[in-house]
Order: sequence, then structure tokens, then C-alpha cells
Amino acid sequence: MPFEPINTITSPVALLQADNIDTDRIIPARFLKSVDSSGFGKNLFYDWRYRPDGTPDPEFALNKPNGQSRILLTGKNFGCGSSREHAAWALYQYGFRVIISSGFADIFHNNVLNNGLLPVEVSEEQLAQITDFCQLNPDAHLTVDLDNQVVSLPKSAVNIPFDINPFRKECLLSGSDLIDYLAGLKSKIVEYESNH
Repeated sequence: MPFEPINTITSPVALLQADNIDTDRIIPARFLKSVDSSGFGKNLFYDWRYRPDGTPDPEFALNKPNGQSRILLTGKNFGCGSSREHAAWALYQYGFRVIISSGFADIFHNNVLNNGLLPVEVSEEQLAQITDFCQLNPDAHLTVDLDNQVVSLPKSAVNIPFDINPFRKECLLSGSDLIDYLAGLKSKIVEYESNH
């Protein structure tokens, strides 16, 4: 299915300072009963976002003013645990488009790329630099430029580069998933088959 194309995202930052956030924390297992990929955003980080009585916890990052951000800044080894694709669905449906971390679990990394999210992996030192900046400037808007592969801190000359697979980059820029990409090659495939 097509996704929102990502080129440049400028947004406040939801700061979730924790390492080793697993997929069960991202979307608890009790919400995985649906075979449809919709409706998961409302349950993102549910056990952190809500108190036992169901009211929002005002201290949790997503319940603060910047919680409706398009950029999530978090700790290392984000998305570890089970390989549920629902975690990527929940993050995307909530409204995030970029996740910045110093490391992602491998399967989760592929799942977010397959579902229209940009995982920006930076060094631990760079993550600390971005985190410190966001803590000192809670209303600041970061800019993540996929085309030029940099994270820019506003009102500073700091541009932090990041790497991404060129094919994955092209898919995100165009808002295409792997099926869309293959469908776009149909005429070339037909031409090849007719000549061989």
C-alpha cells in the first residue's frame, strides 16, 4: 500500500528516553487480535500512556504538548523483542514518520522501512547531542532531510548525517512499498519476458 512520501520532515520531537524498548511495550500483545492493519495507533505505548484507570498519564512523553510530533527520539536497541509488524503499524498510524535512535533491532528496522517510517540511526554521542538539545529547547523543531540524509538542529550549525540503503531511500521518497516498486517495473518485466 502507498504511504505518505517522506522528503523533509520538520516537527517538534517526542522524547522517549529509554533503551531496549521492545515491541510489546510499543504495542502490547493484548491489542494484536485484529487481522486488519488499521486501528493500532490509539494503543501505541498503551501501558505507559495510560494509568490503570484509563486516564492519560500527563508525565508520559506522548501525553505532553510535543507528543503529537512526527519525530520520535528514543534510546538504543529500539524495537527489540518479538518481530510483530504491528509495532510499525502503531507508530505510523499514531503519526510518527521518523524515529531517531542509536540502534534498532534488525527485524523491526526492516518492518518500519516496509511501512513508511524512516529509522534514523546515529551514534550514541550524536544521540546524546540531539537529546541534550531537545531537553534545553523543548519547543524546538528538528528537521530531518531524507534527500540529503541529515538531521538539523535549529538555530545552530549542527547537521548530523545518517546512512540509509539507496533503494529504501527511494521507496520512502516516493511513498512506495515493495509491492508498489515491483508493480512499477511491470512493463520492464513484460519486455524482458517477451525477449527471453
